[in-house]
Amino acid sequence: MIRYVMRAAALIALGGLAACAEEPTGGDRIVIDSDPFPSTYEPAASTPTAITGATLLDGLGGRIDDATILMSDGDIVAVGTDVAIPKGATVIDGSAQWVTPGIIDVHSHLGIYPSPGLAAHSEGNESTDPVTAEVWAEHSVWPQDPGFARALAGGVTAMQILPGSVNLFGGRSVTVKNVYARTVQGMKFPGAPHGLKMACGENPKYFYGTSRKRAPSTRMGNVAGYRAAWAEAADYKRDWDAYTAGAKNEPPKRDLELDTLKGVLDGDILVHMHCYRADEMAQILDMAEEFGYHVASFQHAVEAYKIADILAEHGTCSAMWADWWGFKIEAYDSIRENIPFVHAANACAIVHSDSSIGIQHLNQEAAKALADGNRVGLEIDKATAWIWLSANPAKSLGIFEATGSLEPGKDADVVLWSGDPFSSYTRAEKVFVDGAMLYDRNDPASWPVSDFELGQVGEGDAK
Repeated sequence: MIRYVMRAAALIALGGLAACAEEPTGGDRIVIDSDPFPSTYEPAASTPTAITGATLLDGLGGRIDDATILMSDGDIVAVGTDVAIPKGATVIDGSAQWVTPGIIDVHSHLGIYPSPGLAAHSEGNESTDPVTAEVWAEHSVWPQDPGFARALAGGVTAMQILPGSVNLFGGRSVTVKNVYARTVQGMKFPGAPHGLKMACGENPKYFYGTSRKRAPSTRMGNVAGYRAAWAEAADYKRDWDAYTAGAKNEPPKRDLELDTLKGVLDGDILVHMHCYRADEMAQILDMAEEFGYHVASFQHAVEAYKIADILAEHGTCSAMWADWWGFKIEAYDSIRENIPFVHAANACAIVHSDSSIGIQHLNQEAAKALADGNRVGLEIDKATAWIWLSANPAKSLGIFEATGSLEPGKDADVVLWSGDPFSSYTRAEKVFVDGAMLYDRNDPASWPVSDFELGQVGEGDAK
């Protein structure tokens, strides 16, 4: 088999995995449990709540003035200007305030690079081999990271937590609700597909070629590494498909790395790829066609504006910063109009953070991109720009049927802002996740506090 040095994936005979939730099917065929670490998330208790008199952005490009939104049993029940409010419901006066869907950050490392930022907390890069598709970010997430509460105060109700980007294949990502829980499974967004983090460009070639003096050390080495792994995954998939169909009597050997890559080829796992340069993104899309998978998003994508039409054609999202640039050569050709230009080409544009600080004010990052687009004559309105923070992120993560817009029947992930959320003076006043108010700016007792932040009792202080 084609492998890089120090390959870490375990090979396990399937016949000995009865305790791993594998179940016989018709003809005693064995299937692998695709969800061995299932979500245990349960929404917090809530009461029927209506916000009235607010300016509402629905996350789909619509705006309603003097709007009412009604939430009950964790869901959005009604949105409009003539909503019947049931007796006994909590009514919040939203006059002079704005309501939006909760922000979804598609690129976060909270929990795997938590605060305080110490070497002991560095859990994001399994930098032992260029191909580590077998690792799962959720197995590094520390739910006590104080950054989750800071993000909640910035209106973030869900996020994708990704491995880092030194590897060609960095491992699986996990999508979480931004709620307090004792375990990461208590945060996992029910039904959200896993992602696969991949990386192109300078990071893997520099880390392995320069620091480790082994492959890959060039961009052509990067692509050769991807293709070798996908070719092996295609063989693995063929073997499993043949076994499942009854053409083979013995199951293939289990390979945790190839399980993830097969999941992509089966369409069950979404690819989110760190990539800066336009030419590389175009080549990655060609490679995806070669092996029959779809790239859900390019992360960072600072040159997406150069190939926005190609991205639109492939249905691939670009998750971008408003104005980060120049911190390495492949980030040098960024422009401030990147996000609005991608949007104007009818491609999927997303504002992301990749930062424990940036995640706290993503609304302001979107405001910068909106202003830059309008400055060059694109005439994008605020209701449309909010799509970059909610609907498009939800679509790229495969959770749009549940969240990302203010529509009846969807999760009541809602933010009440003190004013226009595109103003730098505006703050999130109240944040609801599944209809439960988890943050109230005017009630410090409601602010989530990590156990880690409670402090330690000194020996002399013990009673």
